[in-house]
Amino acid sequence: MSNKLPVGIQVYGLRDELENTPERFGEVMHQVKEMGYDGVELAGLYGLAPETIRDSLKEVGLTPISAHVPLVDMMADIDQVLKDYGTIGCKFLVVPYLPEEYRHLTPGYEKVIAEMTRIGQAVTAAGMTLLYHNHDFEFVKLEDGTYGLDDIYAKVPENCLKAEPDTCWINVAGLEPADYVKQYSGRCPIVHLKDFYKKGNPKNLYKLIGLDEEESGEETGVFRFREVGFGQQIWEPILDAAIEAKAEWVIVEQDEHYELSPLECARRSREYLKILGW
Repeated sequence: MSNKLPVGIQVYGLRDELENTPERFGEVMHQVKEMGYDGVELAGLYGLAPETIRDSLKEVGLTPISAHVPLVDMMADIDQVLKDYGTIGCKFLVVPYLPEEYRHLTPGYEKVIAEMTRIGQAVTAAGMTLLYHNHDFEFVKLEDGTYGLDDIYAKVPENCLKAEPDTCWINVAGLEPADYVKQYSGRCPIVHLKDFYKKGNPKNLYKLIGLDEEESGEETGVFRFREVGFGQQIWEPILDAAIEAKAEWVIVEQDEHYELSPLECARRSREYLKILGW
């Protein structure tokens, strides 16, 4: 068994470098490669053609691992999604987030289970794999005492849906990330490495990642995303768990940046992982 996995980065964290200047995609990817990353997980194409993305990544030597694609886009036209990301060469497509109307304990939940099963069948037939990326709201306790996230994986067959555990949100939900990753051994080909600082009982967490959910009163705590190794996560057991669970990749993600630039944060995360031998 290898003692480390290839390390990718979620490009969502670099969006400020690309949204208004998509022509910088190749330059930014070159910097990512120079930092020591092996691949990228996409989150949008910034108006660029799939062929352009494919060629840029090939030129700099980064693997197009996966892509976060809004669920509504996959529901509306999975064939087009498969064509675009198949052209790029992605192996995995990821449901990044469940809109409120499709979450557990809502009338839309059973519909989304059926839709993820349908989409997963199409993705599998195309030679790719569909993953689900969690936040913390999926850890709602259901009537039978199980967590909502486990219910998704119980109801959507494994050959249609695998897991992309987000270690930050697992921790925020009050669980041990390493234990949860190991629970899905063989079903989580990608593990998200995300660090954070949390104090007190912060509310409105999803405002931090650009989601306009209804605010729930005055803040009573602090929550900030951090570079890997600069927050509250203990990384050695999580990385060991990723290997034990037979993951193929670990992917660094930092949703927001504060005093430092996104690229500097990406560099620090990669340097920290190098210190651990990754």
